[in-house]
Amino acid sequence: MPASTIVERADAALAAVEQVVVVLLTGGITAIMMTQVVLRYFFGAPLFWAEEISVQLLVFASVFGLSLLTRRGDLVSIDFLPRALSPRARHALMAALGGVMLAVVGFIAWLAWDWIARPDVRIELSATTQLPRWYTYAVLPVGLSCMALHQAAAIVRHLQGFAQPAGAQA
Repeated sequence: MPASTIVERADAALAAVEQVVVVLLTGGITAIMMTQVVLRYFFGAPLFWAEEISVQLLVFASVFGLSLLTRRGDLVSIDFLPRALSPRARHALMAALGGVMLAVVGFIAWLAWDWIARPDVRIELSATTQLPRWYTYAVLPVGLSCMALHQAAAIVRHLQGFAQPAGAQA
């Protein structure tokens, strides 16, 4: 099995897991906030932690959603130049730009991993739930690492497109 097939399968599997995670997180936000409304307005007994947890879940869903957008190639972009190029040149340009994005995302992920490993960050507790905040902060380096993997897979796809003969490209 070629390495590119392994990379593509791993990329697709990661995207499937992220899709499930985003759906579950969104459902969790909905369930918590609906419960909060019912308990607050009908029983006068709100959940003291509902807003904090919902915001955390929203951040988690946003980070993994951004990673999914990277996988699908749906990030906001200005694409007049790639559209004007031949398929082979387009793949070369997209692979080069993907390399720049991979370097940036990889560097930010490395900084994020380093940040959550700091002792002062590890001891910080949430005001409402008293849970360690690094659990919440950890979603950033995890999400950025997933995004870097998706970007690396996209580079492999573009390099394959670049290597194809001119008549086989679309």
